[in-house]
Amino acid sequence: MKIVKALMVTTAVSLALMAGTAHAETKKIALVVKALGIGFFEAANKGAQEAAKELGDVEVIYTGPTTTTAEGQIEVINSLIAQKVDAIAVSANDTDALVPALKKAMDRGIKVISWDSGVAKEGRSMQLNPSSSPLIGNMIIKLAADQLPEGGDVAVLSATATSTNQNVWIEEMKKVQGNYKGINVVATVYGDDLADKSYRETQGLIQSYPNLKAIIAPTSVGIVAAAQAVEDAGKVGQINVTGLGLPSEMAGHVKAGSSKSFAIWNPIDLGYSATMIAYDLIGGAEAKPGAELKMGRMGTVKLDDNTEGAMADPFIYDAKNVEEFAKIF
Repeated sequence: MKIVKALMVTTAVSLALMAGTAHAETKKIALVVKALGIGFFEAANKGAQEAAKELGDVEVIYTGPTTTTAEGQIEVINSLIAQKVDAIAVSANDTDALVPALKKAMDRGIKVISWDSGVAKEGRSMQLNPSSSPLIGNMIIKLAADQLPEGGDVAVLSATATSTNQNVWIEEMKKVQGNYKGINVVATVYGDDLADKSYRETQGLIQSYPNLKAIIAPTSVGIVAAAQAVEDAGKVGQINVTGLGLPSEMAGHVKAGSSKSFAIWNPIDLGYSATMIAYDLIGGAEAKPGAELKMGRMGTVKLDDNTEGAMADPFIYDAKNVEEFAKIF
């Protein structure tokens, strides 16, 4: 009887140890977004969850602040450090402000990458750009210029003034502005990735620039708000809204005529790729110049001298294809 009891105790202890080991082997990857409730990032989370299911031993923690502030993200990051996650993949509201908190995470052994909107180099191991910044910058102004063969006044509606990716894309856009005859960029305003503020900023542009022909919004929140403001102002056919947006959110505006075309990469692929890269780093891969990191079905990403890499080229959506893609994201 004593032998049976001893065996039962030994078996119970072994099972407990095995359960503890299995639990410890589950990797926790936090996908930190600019703010919750934004369609682009919700689509990215779908991709992250797809990656987690494919990998099998990953739990994705989808999180972010309720507003697009650096302070909100810092609070979230500190909470994740306390939870002892294995990796943090962040789309930053501010290039520099997040660095101290992310350095603290890295000091604790947490792998840190930025994606979409980048963090300064000292605050992450690598940055995953959705596409190359020069290609995006050229694309967003080309989309406006394609509808303006004689040129005209164009304005930019961006996210926050400190948003890394939008600022880089706008700078790249300005570099190639001279390639498009007669295109005159009259103003850049900021809607802070808030629908109501973006709408009001668009109203201000319409009132301030009576000869305005196009609005470029390199943000999925801003482009929808701008298109709606143009429709409400009765300016369809006079002002074309373009930039970067989601097919599911822009299909109606393309049909209404306030947007002739726009571009975006697939945010599902972006969240998927960021998760796969974080997993590769947890497994021992190094994010150094020239390294190629694994992105699952998306292939690999090669890092440049600044440890940045591009996922894919942007894709143009218009009346011919937007409805088809609207069913996907």
